[in-house]
Parts: sequence; C-alpha cells; structure tokens
Amino acid sequence: MKIRRIVTGHDGQGASIFALDAPAPRASVIPAIAGHAFAQVWATGPGASVPWNGADPTLGGGSLLPAAGGSSLLVVAFPPAEVFMRPDFDGAAAGAQLAAAAPGLIDTFEADHPGMHTTDSVDYGFVLDGEIWLELDHGEEKLVRPGDIVVQNGTRHAWRNKTDKPVTVAFVLVGAQRT
Repeated sequence: MKIRRIVTGHDGQGASIFALDAPAPRASVIPAIAGHAFAQVWATGPGASVPWNGADPTLGGGSLLPAAGGSSLLVVAFPPAEVFMRPDFDGAAAGAQLAAAAPGLIDTFEADHPGMHTTDSVDYGFVLDGEIWLELDHGEEKLVRPGDIVVQNGTRHAWRNKTDKPVTVAFVLVGAQRT
C-alpha cells in the first residue's frame, strides 16, 4: 500500500517547512489475503510535543496500537469477504503474515470469532472509499459509507466488507486506559 505522507516541521530558525514528502515507510501488503494492506502513517507517544524532533515515529517496529495518551494513524484496505471463503485461502499463512506486519493489533483479535477484536483506544474511522459494515456484540451492524465517521470507544467490533470491491478506511487511534 502506498500512502503519500507529507510531514511539516520547523527549520533552525523556527519557520514552518515541509520536512518529509514520501510514501509512508511502514506499509504492508498481506499476500495471503488478496487485497488486504495497511500503512501506519504517523504515531505519537504519550505527552507528544511540538516541534517535531525529526525522528520518524513509525520506524520503531513496535505495536501499531498506541500507549495510553499516544496516537496512531492507520490506513487500511479491506478486501471483499469472499477472499476469505476461497478454497485456496490459507488461514495459517494469513495469520503469520498479519502477526509479522501488525504487531500489537493482531493480538487483539479473537480466535473463535474471526475479525472481532477490542482495543484500549478511542478510534476515529473515516471511510475513504467503498462501503463496509461495522459489527458489534450480538451481531448488530451498521453500514458505513464514504463521508461517514465512526467513533469507536474501546468496544468489541469487527469490520465486514460484504461487497465485491475493496474498501479503504483511515483510522486515528488514541490510546486510552481501560477502566
């Protein structure tokens, strides 16, 4: 997945500059899940401050999930659900590739309920292209389309692409403490 990332910063005199203009380096395509990809565009730690120090916060390779008080900006391409139903779909390979590409996040998924997961974060989800269903406990669902925004408050959920086209969603995850 290629996401152009334009990052501003400051020069030595404190004037605003374009510090970066290149593809987000922490991007993954999951070969075992045709059409599934994501990119972490940016991240902040707890107590983030400005001006930015110039170090790319996405290159550490740690969890995609933010610590309490931190944030993570992810763009995710969801393939149609039928990809998972194909006879040649290799669930073990998909799991291994996701574990390598999405540390932290993959650990939140439930083995007995595919796609269902819960994170300790407040997530803002922006559908950029396509349409996708958000499923909550007890099978309750809502259709989410471009221009719709979901505010996810640490609830158990799954995203389901019931169409025959890919869906792209941008997520801003803000780390929170579960009480």
